[in-house]
Amino acid sequence: MTNFRWVLCGLLFLATTINYMDRQVLSLTWKDFIAPEFHWNNGNYGLIAAAFSICYAVANIFSGRIIDWLGTRKGYLWAIGIWSAGACLHAGCGWATEHVVGMSSAASLIGATGGAVSMITTVSVFFFIAARIVLAVGEAGNFPSAVKVTAEYFPKRDRAFATSIFNAGSTVGALVAPLCIPTIARYFQSIGVGNGWEMAFVIIGVLGFVWMGLWVFAYRDLDHNPRVNKAERNYILQDEAAGKTTTTEEETGRPITLRECVRMRQTWAIVLAKFFSDGVWWFILFWTPAYVSDVMGYRSDTLMAQMLIFTLYALTLLSLYGGKLPSIIMDRTGRGAYDSRLRAMLIFAVVPLLGLLAQPLGRYSCWFTIILLGLILAAHQSWSANLYSVGSDLFPKRAVGTITSLNGMAGGVGSFLINIGSGYLLDYVEAHHFALMGFEGKEAGYMLIFCYCSVAYLIGWSIMKALVPKYNPVK
Repeated sequence: MTNFRWVLCGLLFLATTINYMDRQVLSLTWKDFIAPEFHWNNGNYGLIAAAFSICYAVANIFSGRIIDWLGTRKGYLWAIGIWSAGACLHAGCGWATEHVVGMSSAASLIGATGGAVSMITTVSVFFFIAARIVLAVGEAGNFPSAVKVTAEYFPKRDRAFATSIFNAGSTVGALVAPLCIPTIARYFQSIGVGNGWEMAFVIIGVLGFVWMGLWVFAYRDLDHNPRVNKAERNYILQDEAAGKTTTTEEETGRPITLRECVRMRQTWAIVLAKFFSDGVWWFILFWTPAYVSDVMGYRSDTLMAQMLIFTLYALTLLSLYGGKLPSIIMDRTGRGAYDSRLRAMLIFAVVPLLGLLAQPLGRYSCWFTIILLGLILAAHQSWSANLYSVGSDLFPKRAVGTITSLNGMAGGVGSFLINIGSGYLLDYVEAHHFALMGFEGKEAGYMLIFCYCSVAYLIGWSIMKALVPKYNPVK
């Protein structure tokens, strides 16, 4: 039997890695490189991060339908092409701001005073939001495309594991980013190429165009892929052969409309679970570099900051086991895929309760905070991989792109709320010296957010269990 499906899984992993590196460039450069140039505060950055999240959410409403319409091969190419172009567009925001405000260099922006500061901030935020919108529109196609490929090339028992592998790309992207992006920015700043951060966006953005060439060469649909032999094809289609699904239902049945989807309990179970939990990942992804700088006192381009963030995301690789756990439960208990998945997801929902200790233990060592946040991220990735697989368990293949896009939309809305809320909350608690549990100012604000992150998954799991307590696939 050939194993070409794993080659495609590797390409999905690579695309997701590039996807998350593109997202991380801003969070790793804004505090120490971009904010001094454009005079940003936490609220400005929170607004930009929130704009990305809400546009990502809105784009997800359409991305799945477009992927289903264009097909996996063309749809994925369009998605990564748009987001790579959006990533590169960020590099022009500084030049555009200088042109609008009538200044000639980054140094003149940094040295501005009086009313010019407000104008620089407003204009630069506008341009960055525009670039983030393009990035969000393209990135909205990543997960619908990737989940659709796993539904096409993997039987149900292997989908969560395959999903956990490509989903680990988000971890690896977030892991590699802090080691290279601040260093790239500092290097180009030192040799006088802009303010350094511009080339970080360009270099990481170009990687997506390289991936497009690999995808054109490798991907074909299952029935026309010369690299997949009969034995592998039979393995992939084992569910159909066992009568778990029917050819008519999966291949010739009419598509489920968006209106029909939003009326189904199965849809709301997945969407609400994603809404309550996904903001945790986005908060830690977008705000940890600022947390390390503001609370721990380490600039993003210092070795200590890079090692802290590297450790944070290295722990997330534990999530690979989380994708395998439902299969282990199935083999040991004989239960079905859905029931086994819910049991595994309950375990992943309990682990984030450790976040309640992240801030208090940080008083003794910043490493305690990083380790506990890393375990939360590992639990999140395991949770997320299984949640995507729940969609392919409950819905026919023709609807997987649509339900995954709704899933992404819900995660984007949750991310929008936590990002814009965090920005304004942190500025408020700092200005009013807010105190909580022995913490004051920004530390108290982060403690409030960590409390929500700790219980979000249990809320999502309870909703999912209440709406679809037993396996009930859409037909």
